[in-house]
Amino acid sequence: MLLSQLPENNPMDTPTPQQGLSALTDDAERNRLLAEMAEQSTDMISRHTPDDWRFIYASPAVTHLLGYTLDEIIGMSAYELYHPDDVEDFKRRSPSVSYERGLYTHTYRFRCKDGHYTWLESTSRSIRDPNSGELKEILVVSRDASRRINAEQANRRLARILESSSDLVAFVGLDNRVTDLNEAARRTLGVDNPEQAGLALADLFTPESYQQLKAQAIPTASAAGSWRGEAEMQAPGRAPIPVMLELLAHRSLDDRIEYFSTVARDMSEAKAIEAEKQQYQASIGHATRLITMGEMASGLAHELNQPLTAIVNYVRGIERRIGDSDDPKLTVLHTPLQRISATALRAGEIIRRMMDFSRKSPPQRQAVDLQPVVNDLIEFCTSTATRQNVQVENMISADLAAVVADPIQLEQILLNLLLNGIEACQQIDESTPAQVWVDASEQGTDQVIIRVHDQGTGLPVTDTEQLFEQFFTTKRDGLGMGLAITRSLVEAHGGQLWAENQPQGGAVFCFTLDKAT
Repeated sequence: MLLSQLPENNPMDTPTPQQGLSALTDDAERNRLLAEMAEQSTDMISRHTPDDWRFIYASPAVTHLLGYTLDEIIGMSAYELYHPDDVEDFKRRSPSVSYERGLYTHTYRFRCKDGHYTWLESTSRSIRDPNSGELKEILVVSRDASRRINAEQANRRLARILESSSDLVAFVGLDNRVTDLNEAARRTLGVDNPEQAGLALADLFTPESYQQLKAQAIPTASAAGSWRGEAEMQAPGRAPIPVMLELLAHRSLDDRIEYFSTVARDMSEAKAIEAEKQQYQASIGHATRLITMGEMASGLAHELNQPLTAIVNYVRGIERRIGDSDDPKLTVLHTPLQRISATALRAGEIIRRMMDFSRKSPPQRQAVDLQPVVNDLIEFCTSTATRQNVQVENMISADLAAVVADPIQLEQILLNLLLNGIEACQQIDESTPAQVWVDASEQGTDQVIIRVHDQGTGLPVTDTEQLFEQFFTTKRDGLGMGLAITRSLVEAHGGQLWAENQPQGGAVFCFTLDKAT
């Protein structure tokens, strides 16, 4: 009900008897209708004394809003029901009270009968004596404002959280114009006032990321409500800012999209840490290759000693033949010279392989055939295997699909596992050579699993994961880094490395790599 519909107390012009009778009838009917509306209204209509605001009258809605019966509320002062924090505000006519055309509106908390407080919004009007102007009573219409006030308070809380968030938040209209940015976004992107700056969505992102938003993010968010992915934002004087971005579509009550918001988490620090981690892994890989070279020093010396000794013997044989004959024939020199050449080439190949193995270089991922790589490594380990009375066999099929790997790192992974397998067999009965073999098979449609088997004593721990912990070792002179670094190299390729004891004895180390397409 509008207060302007209530009867005025101003004097009326003196009517004729007939007019007066009609006017009284009209007034009575109007007052009856107004009274009926007041009784049925969900808003609480009340009348109060002007001094202490005691209830003179209250409509039935008081029971619904406050829980009091009409008999309980009549005579009670409104000041008794105000929240303590709101009483003084009302008395001082604080900013929460607004005035317009003789009416004033006040939002406050009122205590219900059960003790809890509810928010009311009241519009009040003074009723004065038409002759003396004396204030006689206050007429008030009150409605429940709890839902609106709670929503406003929740919005304010969310706004404070939004402003204090470290995420970069932007609001964007359907015309792709930026309407607002939170503090983190304004600071990071160097924007003081987005509306005055006339920013568009394209101004916040690199061209590539903006095209991604247009082609993927906005259509997906429009259909599903949200989109999430990686993107790059841009700011004057800064390198592109990598972010994890979520784009949300906000809809009206009739399910129309009203605007979009973007929530971006700056991933610069995380990306920098990841780059440092990769650099660290590269450095560790380099260090472990050098350590492995030291462990293979004796085998290397043996490999180099044999061809060098053969060279000396062949050269001395030629010298003896030349010395015993006054006219040596060239055909006699042909075979030893060939052997000298072949042996020298072998020595050079061994040295080259060692240099490639120890050279620090960035990973170069490419398609690699496993069978020839394993053949080369078995040849490389032949001397060590012979001394340990171990036979190493390559059981990888030539038809196996190639894998995607850095060749040097793949050699390091396989070499570490082969040497571990050979070393695990050293306690086996020397009368029968122990076996170490490598096989592989395709796993699913996109991976290859490689297995290095040995007939050693098996894994000495029940928790095989412990083998891959840094500095954990079962060897008397081990450093506890070989398997940890090997796993890190496998995982850097996107694969997994694990170990198992075999039912027939010995152990098997397995790892996966992506199949080359």
